[in-house]
Amino acid sequence: MAGAVAAMDGHRNNSNRGPRPFPPSNRQQQLQQQQSRPGPSNPQRPPLEPVDREKTCPLLLRVFTKTGGHHSGEDFAVRGKEPRDEVQIYTWKDATLRELTDLVKEVAPEARRREAKLSFAFVFPDKYGRFVVSPVGMTHVYGNRGKLDDGNALGELDFQIGDYLDVAIL
Repeated sequence: MAGAVAAMDGHRNNSNRGPRPFPPSNRQQQLQQQQSRPGPSNPQRPPLEPVDREKTCPLLLRVFTKTGGHHSGEDFAVRGKEPRDEVQIYTWKDATLRELTDLVKEVAPEARRREAKLSFAFVFPDKYGRFVVSPVGMTHVYGNRGKLDDGNALGELDFQIGDYLDVAIL
């Protein structure tokens, strides 16, 4: 009888723990493994294969610009009430930050200042559904002051289809 009570006790303790947590999403696994993954500090990552832009359908990239800094995650909290300064761009995962810089200059007059820099961040929901703004690179509007992250492609930066791109004009 004592063995049965011990087994029941163990079962009861397990059931008091609450529901099992959801397994981590792909994005969460990527964030957890980011230090061990090849990246700018680890040049072993194979280069992104170029996309045949004639045969591959582009993706819709929602780009939000802001002068002075990035939007906060709370700015994206309510679907349909994202920041108003949105530009929708059809592009591919092999698009570089330099290409995106040139596109932002076309639509945002403040990004045309000679000394301006653009800071890029991906915006995506975390495991709790809150939006995270994760910086991924910076470019000079006029590429004459050093390359910074000009040549980094969206795919190399772990962009996932559905992420937003937040661009701070500094």
